[in-house]
Amino acid sequence: DFGLIPIPKHLRVSHDNPPQFDIFLNILFGIGSTFIVANLYYCQPLLIQLSISFNVTYDEVSRIPTLVQAGYASGLLLITPLGDLVRRRSLILLLIIITSSLTIGLPLTSSLHVFEGLSFLIGFSSVVPQIMMPFAADLAPPHKRAAALSIVLSGLLLGVLFARVLAGVIANFVTWHVVYWLALGLQVALFVLLYFKLPDFPAKNQHMSYFGILWTMAKFAVTEPVLIQASLINIASMACFTNFWVTLTFLLGGPIYNYSTLVIGLFGLVGMGGVATSPLLGRLVDRMIPWYATLIASSSQVIFYAIQTGAAGLNVAAVIVVCFGIDSMRQFQQVSLTAAVFDLDHAARSRMNAVLIISIFIGQIMGTSVGTTLFNAHGWRAAAAVSFAWQSFAVLVLLTRGPRCSRYTWIGYEGG
Repeated sequence: DFGLIPIPKHLRVSHDNPPQFDIFLNILFGIGSTFIVANLYYCQPLLIQLSISFNVTYDEVSRIPTLVQAGYASGLLLITPLGDLVRRRSLILLLIIITSSLTIGLPLTSSLHVFEGLSFLIGFSSVVPQIMMPFAADLAPPHKRAAALSIVLSGLLLGVLFARVLAGVIANFVTWHVVYWLALGLQVALFVLLYFKLPDFPAKNQHMSYFGILWTMAKFAVTEPVLIQASLINIASMACFTNFWVTLTFLLGGPIYNYSTLVIGLFGLVGMGGVATSPLLGRLVDRMIPWYATLIASSSQVIFYAIQTGAAGLNVAAVIVVCFGIDSMRQFQQVSLTAAVFDLDHAARSRMNAVLIISIFIGQIMGTSVGTTLFNAHGWRAAAAVSFAWQSFAVLVLLTRGPRCSRYTWIGYEGG
């Protein structure tokens, strides 16, 4: 590793003994995604404690989650394409070392500006899951690729919930500093596990330069019909997903429900049940043409958003059904879209994955801003109706291009 540290012999590149992507390594990728993506969300339940600790206003401390997300978006654009250029074992281990080292500064500093700068840099280097995902696709056998991706994606979503719950519980009993010391310990433990388990793998595209990699990523974003179709579906579907979860708090906290914060929080467990179905759905994608899996998932979401539009503000049973349904079907949809895009070009998976994740970010921003504005101005049904419309648009985008079209066919149906 880095030409300095020996790689364990059984993990070295060998044409006679190619790396085996067993279930333990797959789960380790999922756990790694959970612990690393959690870096982006630890701060969210801690903002009040941070404002008291740094003696600043809520407005000032609210910059922290924005800076973390801005750092992450920058890392997606500038770091993840390296997965198509350098050896990924070294890249993953290096990024974990960097995030661990930066995390040490968070509980030690007494300056808000230093905390904000470190938060941006931690977000920038916390893109390991987006390197692991195409790496898993390269290591897994083709007939198990979607199932492998589903476990890594599950780890990503669990990381969001894990960070918020862990940080909230710890800060309720002890100081917020303990949250970041624990985060450091989890990352060091992950580094040790990956050092002894993560296989080395030859670098791809050694004939290309870093700026050439960035240029081709931008080129893929406008020249690959499947990638563009998947990105548009991602934007619309993620906007719906974010709109639902952001406005759910307002819906359940007001008339007719008037639930407490604790009860509202428990609805996240229903969503976790949907996430838990991901490995099963991933196996299903492996047995299908991904287009059909996306059609089933997208059409199912249209039905769930129709239920939300009709009954979410009238009966809590409708809310529970929609919570579980959209979480499971959104996972199903994301796995099938990712599998379809990764099949386009094995040498460009990291760059294409970066475009997919950026489209998810765009959808999150759209869903949060539009959903909150509509809910405040016109109530829950208007916010739900726009999700129904967005998801219907996603189905229309999918139907413009058939399941067996050649790679560069933009619109139409070919091959039956």
